[in-house]
Amino acid sequence: MQSWILDESPGAYRWGTIDEPPVGPGDVLVRVVASALNHMDLWVTRGAPKPPLPHVPGCDVAGVVAAVGSEVTGIAVGDEVVVNPGVSPVEDIVRYGNDSPMGPGFMIYGEHCWGGHAEYAVAPARNVRPRPAGRTWAECAAYPLAYLTAYRMLQRARVAAGQTVLVVGIGSGVSCAALALARHMGCTVVATSRSEAKRAEALTMGAVAAYDSTDAKWPVEADIVIESVGPATWDQSVRCLKPGGRLVVCGGTSGQKVELNLPRLFFKQFEIIGSTMGSYEEFDAVSALVAQGVDVHIDRTYPLDQYDQALERLERGEQLGKIVLTHGAA
Repeated sequence: MQSWILDESPGAYRWGTIDEPPVGPGDVLVRVVASALNHMDLWVTRGAPKPPLPHVPGCDVAGVVAAVGSEVTGIAVGDEVVVNPGVSPVEDIVRYGNDSPMGPGFMIYGEHCWGGHAEYAVAPARNVRPRPAGRTWAECAAYPLAYLTAYRMLQRARVAAGQTVLVVGIGSGVSCAALALARHMGCTVVATSRSEAKRAEALTMGAVAAYDSTDAKWPVEADIVIESVGPATWDQSVRCLKPGGRLVVCGGTSGQKVELNLPRLFFKQFEIIGSTMGSYEEFDAVSALVAQGVDVHIDRTYPLDQYDQALERLERGEQLGKIVLTHGAA
């Protein structure tokens, strides 16, 4: 099959031919119609993390079932599907339930295993779900990883209607997803960005205010802060919390280490919560919200063979929402 391939990590992708992934008894083979970019596409080229090689990238996949393993039931050739990018072994699902991403066997599709920037992709049947009705192929490829991550962050923060949610660094897939989901849940959303254009766009997406991320302070009192930037915005983010507020973090695009003022933490009774991806139950909940019409913000689409150009846009941080690759007609 034709695919984008990473032969070395650190390294660079090449467009070429590679054998189709084998379809095990419990697997589903998907002919990919659309896939989407994530920062993972960049990280694996830097060896952080280093995937099994050779590697096919792409955490987000939507397409049509081309074949099913001998033990698969309930999924048929021709079904239109999406792939849940949070992969847990059955024993972790049984043991941890809704916290299956905390299990030792958890994998991210397109990182620990081959992904979907190719003609075909294979996934465990338990990770294959019907495509949300009424949404475009691009929207179906855009939501899985980002919306699953944002949804779990909000759930771990005990989100409730009427609360104020601060989304730091609007532009990424996760931050745009958090804005859309929090609004859908009845929250007031405030955003930040270094980009004036992105701040303006955040307002059109439903934020009530948008502030410059580089400002020393933001005039916000938030119940929940959604953080993925890290040290560049950490102090401002913590200062924006109401007493008893919760800061949820899923990444650190500006670095790995932050400083924390301990008296501020315990006197204000803040909660700092880590979150990664989401469970099978949470993916089903997110898919239902997407089917109900929650906004899925797409930055730009590119043909599959222009993946290198799409990566450049992602690396420059120019995107607002998800960058999607189109693979051809369904």
